[in-house]
Amino acid sequence: MLDADALRAVADAGAVFAIAPGSTEALYAAAAEAPIPFLPAIATASELMRGLEHGHRRFKFFPAESSGGIAALKSFAGPFASVRFCPTGGIDASRARDYLALPNVITVGGSWMVPKPALQSRDWDAIASLSRAAAARATRA
Repeated sequence: MLDADALRAVADAGAVFAIAPGSTEALYAAAAEAPIPFLPAIATASELMRGLEHGHRRFKFFPAESSGGIAALKSFAGPFASVRFCPTGGIDASRARDYLALPNVITVGGSWMVPKPALQSRDWDAIASLSRAAAARATRA
């Protein structure tokens, strides 16, 4: 979701929350009026501070791996102790557990659970199986 119109469309379609790969002032304004929770993405401390100014305390950290990964999230923990993250971007199933071990990470997203061939062929069973395996790993973290 990239703009306010998309946020409204997502809500109108029945979504229970929305996630973006970043955020803009217009998107933050639309999120303030939206009937569903919005999870903006950040990659820098300045972006995080802007989101805090808009009342957010939960963020997608994207693209996680190329934005510093685990080391960056550890660095955010000091000055932003009350903030929690959902890192995505460049994370695979084997790295997810390392992220989940961080106290400021509440969940991890990854396209490994929805591989393009399974999505294109509408192989919902394969996607469900990969998602269940990811959730099982998360509960053991």
